[in-house]
Amino acid sequence: MEVGRAQKTIFVARYLRLRDLQREIAEGLNVMESSNGANSVIAYGKGGEIASNRRDEQEMFVLCLRILQSALVFVNTLMLQDILGEPEWADLLTPPDRRGLTPLFWSHVRPYGEVKLNMTSRLPLSTS
Repeated sequence: MEVGRAQKTIFVARYLRLRDLQREIAEGLNVMESSNGANSVIAYGKGGEIASNRRDEQEMFVLCLRILQSALVFVNTLMLQDILGEPEWADLLTPPDRRGLTPLFWSHVRPYGEVKLNMTSRLPLSTS
């Protein structure tokens, strides 16, 4: 048996036996599915597909998508910090609940329509 095949077999055996490893892999897959779902919301034109065959345009599309996703995660993190900083949330969330939180959610994103921005003022994300 070749080395790569033996390593895969050992990994599969460990995966089938260790429940924690199964959970860790499932959590990682959930994060990637969430990331892909956010990308399809952010880049909704052409079904979320890159419309060009030119490499430079594809790279620009992916870089812009990453910047938008990072901005979304940043704003969501600020909102989560504000909410979780309130005293009534301190005792409600268990450690597994906190591990399940992700700053990559997009239910408040409006992918269609016009969004008016006021660049002269800041978002009121903090009460202080």
